[in-house]
Amino acid sequence: MNNQTRIKGKAAPIPVANLDTDQIIPKQFLRRIDKAGLAEGLLFDMRFDATGQIRPEFVLNQADYADACVLVAGPNFGCGSSREHAVWSLQQYGIKAVIAPSFGEIFYSNAMNNGLLLVQISEAETQLILKDSARPETAAIDIDLETMSVRSKNCKARFSLSERHRRMFLEGMDMVGATLAMQSDIDSFAADHWQQHPWLKDVAAKTHQQLA
Repeated sequence: MNNQTRIKGKAAPIPVANLDTDQIIPKQFLRRIDKAGLAEGLLFDMRFDATGQIRPEFVLNQADYADACVLVAGPNFGCGSSREHAVWSLQQYGIKAVIAPSFGEIFYSNAMNNGLLLVQISEAETQLILKDSARPETAAIDIDLETMSVRSKNCKARFSLSERHRRMFLEGMDMVGATLAMQSDIDSFAADHWQQHPWLKDVAAKTHQQLA
């Protein structure tokens, strides 16, 4: 993960409640054996019709929002199945953050642990930002992780993150990095544990030697 203290750019409005992970990345795009190429499937059935033609009315298909890096969504964004591909497809498409009144619980964990910032604010505040983002000329958004605030033309709101998640974003750490940052505490715990329970250490290796 890259460290992120501020996300500035254009916000694209998707005012849909309960937009689930099956819609974010449909099942046919889950057959790949790696993460590559998932941007193609992002919101596929919203971006394309049944014949595969582009839906020009959908916001991400409009030239004014081609460079959008933030989505503003309805409540319970990312509900449904736990597919991590939903997060990866958003990131590959260029989305750095999603603003909504609430998120699916598993999606929230997947997103934050992969470096996709989720900003949860009130329904009223979300509606103000949705209104701003509905017009390209007022769709600029500024998310500041230092002050824990998000600002659009007509709204300034504060949000919160757990200290662990905030630190991960500010310092550019994923879950492995966050764990390794506590290496000295882990080593100290392990040393104390083995000192108190020496008979448990290397049980498998000792048993194997006895059976050999």
